[in-house]
Amino acid sequence: MNNGMGGTYNSASFDSTVGIQAETVHNSNVYFVHPDASPQEKYKVGVRFLEDGIPSRARDMISDAIAHGYDNAEVRFYWVLAMLSARALHDLNSEDVQRLQKTAELVPNYAEGEWKEALSVAFDVLEMFSTADGETDQVLKRLLALSPRQRDAMFHHLDLVLTGGLKDSLWAGNREQAETDRFGNERVQRVWSYFEPDPIGPRALPPRPSTAAAAKAALPVPAGLFVISAALLWVLALVANPVAASVQISVALAAALAAAHFGRRWWYRERQIKAKSPQPQAAYAGDVASAEDGFTKRVRHSFDHYFSVRAPYGFTPNEWLGYTVHIRSALIAEIAFVYRESRISVDRVNWLIRYLAEDARDRHNNGTLFDRRHQGNALSVVMTKVLCTVALVALGITTLILLGIVASGSGSAQILLATLATAGVGWSGQVATSFWLEAWGEERRLAEESLEHQGRLAARQGAYQRWKSFLDSVRPSELEMENWLTCDKTLFVDEALRNYQLTWRDLITHTILVTPARPYKRGRVRGGPWRYSRYSFRLFLVTQDGVREVSAEFDFADAKRGDEQRSNYRFDALSSVQVTERSQIGYDLELVLTNGPARRIRVKDADTHQMAPDENAQEISEINLNSAGFIHTFRLLEGIAADGKGWIERINPNNLPHFRVVD
Repeated sequence: MNNGMGGTYNSASFDSTVGIQAETVHNSNVYFVHPDASPQEKYKVGVRFLEDGIPSRARDMISDAIAHGYDNAEVRFYWVLAMLSARALHDLNSEDVQRLQKTAELVPNYAEGEWKEALSVAFDVLEMFSTADGETDQVLKRLLALSPRQRDAMFHHLDLVLTGGLKDSLWAGNREQAETDRFGNERVQRVWSYFEPDPIGPRALPPRPSTAAAAKAALPVPAGLFVISAALLWVLALVANPVAASVQISVALAAALAAAHFGRRWWYRERQIKAKSPQPQAAYAGDVASAEDGFTKRVRHSFDHYFSVRAPYGFTPNEWLGYTVHIRSALIAEIAFVYRESRISVDRVNWLIRYLAEDARDRHNNGTLFDRRHQGNALSVVMTKVLCTVALVALGITTLILLGIVASGSGSAQILLATLATAGVGWSGQVATSFWLEAWGEERRLAEESLEHQGRLAARQGAYQRWKSFLDSVRPSELEMENWLTCDKTLFVDEALRNYQLTWRDLITHTILVTPARPYKRGRVRGGPWRYSRYSFRLFLVTQDGVREVSAEFDFADAKRGDEQRSNYRFDALSSVQVTERSQIGYDLELVLTNGPARRIRVKDADTHQMAPDENAQEISEINLNSAGFIHTFRLLEGIAADGKGWIERINPNNLPHFRVVD
C-alpha cells in the first residue's frame, strides 16, 4: 500500500509537467446541486464551499439562495463572510460595496438572536478601521462573546479586514488552536489516501472464445462416412462368417467405447496443460499487450514492485521474481488487455495488482500456486493412457480380423469393398474423432473457464470492495484538508512575525500565496480546488518600511518544511508584476525588481485534461487561483509596483467604505 510517506521523485524543468507524480479527481458529489434544489439546499452547499476554502463559489450559491427568498441573519452572516473571505476591502468593486452596505442597513430588520448579533459584530469589525480604541475594546468584547463556531469563522474569513489591534488581541488563542488542530484526526496517517486515485472496478480475462460450433458443423460428414464404412465392413463380415464376425464386432464396439472414454480424458488433460501454460495465456491476452507500450510497461513495473515487496517467507525479492516470472507474464498480459482504454492510469489498477501479488504469495504458501488440476494423480494418469492404448490396439486388431473374415469367405468384389470400407473407417474415424473431441472439449473448457472467471471476478470484487471501503473510511474530507492547511499557514505566519519581531499593529497588510512545490501529487473532488502533497508558502508582510517576503516548502502529510528564504525590498524596488497564462502549462507570476533578476512563481499547473464532463474549465481555474490566494496577492503586488509608497495612501482607512449598522 502506498502510504504517501516516500517515493522516488522525478526531476523536471520549470515548464514541464513531469513534476506531477500523480493526480486524481475523486468522483464525489459533495458539491453537487440539483437543478431543482431548494434555496435552503443551495445555502447549505454554499456554506460547505466556504468552509472548504472556496469562497467564490460560496458567494454564488448563498447569493442565489437569498435571491430565491431564503434570507435571515444566519444566511446573511455567511454571505458577508463569503464576500470578504480572502479579500481586503480595497479588493471589493463598487457593486460588492453597495451590496454589503445594503445588507448593513437590513440588520435591524432580522429577528433577535445569536446570528443577528454575529452579523452585527461582523459589520462592526469592518468599521474598526476608523473607530476609537474604546470602541475597539467594545467590539472585541462582543466578538469574544460569540459562539466558538461564529468567532472562529470570522477570524478565519475576515483575516484581511481585521485591524492589527484586534488581531493582536486574538492571535495567541488562534495560534494555540492551530497548534492543537494541526495534526488532529490522524492527519499523518490519513493524508496519503487523499491523493490515492479512486480504484477502477474489477475485471478478469473472459473465457477464450469457443470453437465448438465450428467443430459440430464439420462433424456430420466424416461421422456419416465412418458409420457407412463401418456398417459395410460389418455386413460383409457377417455374410462371410456370422458367428466369428459377431464376436469381433462385439469386441470392436467395446474397444471403441473404452477408447472414447479414456481417450477423451487423456486428450483433454494434455490440451489443458498446454493451454494453462503462461505463454498461450499471454498470447490470448492480446497481441497488442506484447508490444510493451507505455501502459503495459507501467503495469509490468507495478507487478514487479508488488511481487518484490510481497515475497513469501524463504524467498528474497529477486528469487521470488524469478520463480514467478511466467505467472507474472500471464497476469501482466491479462491486466494490460482488460484495462486497455483511454484515460486509464495504472494507479487506478494498482489495488488489483497488489491483490494479485498477495494472492500469488498466499497460494504459494498453501501449495496451490501452480494449477495442477489437469495433471491428476500419477497412477490414474498412467492407467488412463494404458487403457486407452489397449482399447485402440484392440480396435485396430478387430478391424483387421473382420477384414480377414471377409477375405476368407467372399469373392474378389467383396474383398475390394471390405478393403475400401476399412480404409474409410480409418480415415473418417480419425477425422470424426478429431471434430468430436474438439466440440466436446471446447464445451467442457468453456464451462470450466466460465466458472473460473466467475470465481476470479468474485474474488477481485471482494478485494475491490475492501480497498474502496478502506479508502472511503480513511480519506480526509475537504473540510479536514482545508483546516490542516489553514493551521499550517497560521503557524507559518506566526513564526515569520516572531522572526521579524513584528506585531499585527506593525503591518499595513499581508498576503500569503500557496502554490504547489514540485515534485508533488495532487487531488481534488469534482468542483473543488486542487490539493497538493507538497506546498510552497510565500508570505508578503507589508509595513511602512517596505515588503518582507518569506517562503518555504512544506510536505503536507507531516507539515515538515525545508529551508526558509527571506528577502526585503522597498516599495520602489518592485518595478512590475506580470501574469502569464498558458493553457497547456498553467499560471506564472513574475516579479521584476529594480535591483535583481525577474522571479517566476508557478501559481498552478494546467488542469484542463483533468476536467470531469460536467465541469467548466474556466470556473475550476478561478477556484484554484482563489484557493492559492493569487487574486489578492496579485492585486496587492500590482498596486505596490504601480504606486510605490503612494499605495499606502490609496488604502488609507479614510478612503475605505463604511458599513455601519444603524439600530
